[in-house]
Amino acid sequence: MSDTDETRHPRARDKGEPTLFAAPPMAEQERMVEAILFATSEPVTVAELHARLPHGCDAVEALAYLSRRYEGRGVRVVRIGDAWAFRTAPDLGFLMQKETVELRKLSRAAIETLAIIAYHQPVTRAEIEEIRGVAVSRGTVDQLLDLEWIRFGRRRMTPGRPVTYVVTQGFLDHFGLETARDLPGLKELRAAGLLDNRPLPGGIAQPDEEAEDQGAQTEMFED
Repeated sequence: MSDTDETRHPRARDKGEPTLFAAPPMAEQERMVEAILFATSEPVTVAELHARLPHGCDAVEALAYLSRRYEGRGVRVVRIGDAWAFRTAPDLGFLMQKETVELRKLSRAAIETLAIIAYHQPVTRAEIEEIRGVAVSRGTVDQLLDLEWIRFGRRRMTPGRPVTYVVTQGFLDHFGLETARDLPGLKELRAAGLLDNRPLPGGIAQPDEEAEDQGAQTEMFED
C-alpha cells in the first residue's frame, strides 16, 4: 500500500484482526465495490458484495468512502432498502427522460391498491377491500405482482392464516425511496394535488393521521 493510499484511507491499515490473508488496501476495495455496482443492473446488498470481494474486505467501509467520493457528482451511490446502487443525481433526472422506458398505465384500482399496500403494509386482501370499500380483483393484484412492486409478506396468525402484501425493493427503487417511511405524507399529497380533503372510505385514517407501525415496517424485506 502506497503512502498516498494510507493518507486517503487511514482506517485501511492493519487493524490487528487475525486474518488468513491480508485484505487489499481500502483504496483497492473501494475500486472493487465501484466496479461491482457499475456492472450490476440491480441493487447489490452488503452480503453480496462480501461474497464477491477478497477475504478480509470491509464492504461497509468501502461503500462509505465511495459514497463520499460521488457526492455532488452526476451519479450517486444510494441505499435502496438493504442494497446499494449507482443512480442519477435527482436534479439531473430530466436529462434521462428520452431514455426512460414508459410502463403501461395502471388502472385506478391498481393505483389505489398499491397506495394502500405502501401505506398500510403488511396488509391482507380483506383489509385492502375494507379500506377501498370495494372488492379487489385478482387481476389487479396480479398486475402489481408482475411489475414486482409488491410481494407476499408473512401470513397473519389469525383464522385462515391470510397472506399479507408488502411493497418490494423494486418499488422503492422505481420511486427513488430508501424506505417506505420516505413516502409523501398527507400534506405533501394535497400540495401536489394528488389528494383532496374527503375522508377515505370506511372512516380509515389518512397516512399522516395514523401512528406509524414500526413493527410492520421492519417486515418489509423479511421472508
